[in-house]
Amino acid sequence: MTYDAVPLIPRAVLFGNPTYASPTVSPDGTLLGFLAPEEGVLNVWVGPVDRPHEATPLTHDRGQGIRVFGFCHDDRTLFYLQDADGDENWRLHLLDLTDGRERCVTPYDNVQVRVLGHNRWHPTTMLLGINKDRPELHDVYELDLETDELHKRIENPGFVGWLADTNLEVRGAASITEDGGAVYYLADKAGDFHPWLEVSAEDTNTTSPLGFSRDGRTLYLVSSVGFNAARLVEVDLAEAEREAELVDGRGDGQAGADGSSQRVLAGDDAYDVGGVEFDPQTRAPQAVIFDKDREVWEYVDEDFGRAVEEVRSALGIDGELGITRSERSERTWLVSVVPSDGPVRYYLYDRPTKSLKFLFSHKPDLAGYPLAPMEPFAFTARDGLEIHGYLTFPPETERRDLPAVLNVHGGPWARDSWGYNAEAQWLANRGYVSVEINYRGSTGYGKAFGNAGNKQWGRSMHTDLLDAVEHLVGQGLVDRERVGIMGGSYGGYAALAGAAFTPEAFRCAVDLCGPSNLLTLLSSIPPYWKPLVAMMYAKVGDPETEKDMLWERSPLSRVDDIAIPVLVAQGANDPRVKQAEAEQIVEALKAKGLPHEYLLFPDEGHGLARPENREIYYAAAERFLAEHLGGRTES
Repeated sequence: MTYDAVPLIPRAVLFGNPTYASPTVSPDGTLLGFLAPEEGVLNVWVGPVDRPHEATPLTHDRGQGIRVFGFCHDDRTLFYLQDADGDENWRLHLLDLTDGRERCVTPYDNVQVRVLGHNRWHPTTMLLGINKDRPELHDVYELDLETDELHKRIENPGFVGWLADTNLEVRGAASITEDGGAVYYLADKAGDFHPWLEVSAEDTNTTSPLGFSRDGRTLYLVSSVGFNAARLVEVDLAEAEREAELVDGRGDGQAGADGSSQRVLAGDDAYDVGGVEFDPQTRAPQAVIFDKDREVWEYVDEDFGRAVEEVRSALGIDGELGITRSERSERTWLVSVVPSDGPVRYYLYDRPTKSLKFLFSHKPDLAGYPLAPMEPFAFTARDGLEIHGYLTFPPETERRDLPAVLNVHGGPWARDSWGYNAEAQWLANRGYVSVEINYRGSTGYGKAFGNAGNKQWGRSMHTDLLDAVEHLVGQGLVDRERVGIMGGSYGGYAALAGAAFTPEAFRCAVDLCGPSNLLTLLSSIPPYWKPLVAMMYAKVGDPETEKDMLWERSPLSRVDDIAIPVLVAQGANDPRVKQAEAEQIVEALKAKGLPHEYLLFPDEGHGLARPENREIYYAAAERFLAEHLGGRTES
């Protein structure tokens, strides 16, 4: 398939490292930090806030690169997290901005660090979660940025998460129940935790605390308890703590607020709260974001709403808006706008003068190439459930009987959203319709839709994908004989399921780090996921009581039925989907003499972080798709 009027976008432009990424303004407003390549590897660069061209690299990693960093509120320290070749055992590094001194303050092997809290009110303290003593549980540690001293504050009795207030006092915690529900706890003045709110399994994915107000009197959470979709709720803590004490005093083990402490601030009947903007000073909510086909902002604070809409109007770009308010005086906002057919653009917004200053786009090299807009669509699944998704069509091509690639998102408790997507642009530029489906079980569409995916791997979650193809074929947009399926993580599982369960529906399948055997997947989860295992069993299946079902839903069980070519790619250090998941399906394909290709990346984890590995993978996938679906390839 060729259409010479549309220039081929090089893979290096689409999948190489961004020129700029993750910019942030220092709390004192003087510096701008961002990620950018140094010798081909993403590192942290810092420069004057309004002159990014004067920035210099402060880190010099030569491995996978740095993805997470931030300025500390002491105005002299920068922190970043780093693992080893994708193993997700994060170490915390500190860098002194005044003298360049760099050190790792958690130099432990096979230990994961989580940042639990750090703020303007306690500028020399960080609160960390570290699983140093027991790999399945993160204890709470306090780090002194002035001395680098680290001491354990709370030993974890079995909680899956912690919640600290703005004084860095741990006042909340969460645990998972045997049936996959959750219990949220509040701490009394003595530091003892009491169960306050018990959430059933049907509400677990759509209910979670967000944080405390600055005065410590209010807790904010998103909650679907009593509703289909998650609302933003404020909780009067004095009343909630009274409820917790009453529950504890009953001794029946049944937590559950009576609702008198809670007030709904915002909600939608069908869509969950997807994001909340908090006032940096008071920590009160100012806006709620609902992820519908496009983002919809609802303002709790009308003054903030007017300011945001002024920014949106001044930008004049059709894209999703992001606002970061890390600078303490709030004079300067860092603004991002994400279109679907162009790179992410970053600006500084000066509030007193209401002026915007363009900083950079994340990939300037995309300029001049014809990018395709992403278009929302919906259809009705075979059981009547409405399913939403996105289409990206090849530009300047008649929309009729086109080859297509069903690109399935991972998670599966996640979703595709509207905006720039490098894979969608790549597929469209090569001549395919890029099809993204938020199948049942995806997040954002309320708990009924999410729970409709429970224990439906390889069943209705998969038939939603098949129904999407039928819908597009029925509309004359897609050629039924030229449809491929690909994805990573759960999307990789879906690709293998497509090849094993419904090979007649697809011409080829591309799997990146997808599980092939649900039994071995669930038996080899990372140790720090073990407190969550009951929730996974409720969503996927219990190996003890549903072993036959899980094996039946595993692509490996139907390897003899695979009749289409399969490309398998895997990171050797993947802690979530182990290398064995790829090896066992590849060995079975090899033993059966079935057509396949296998790419193993020895220096990668769950996904591909290194640009040289992304080039190998996407070059192979591009050639593979072209061979079986007829699209274009880069020479």
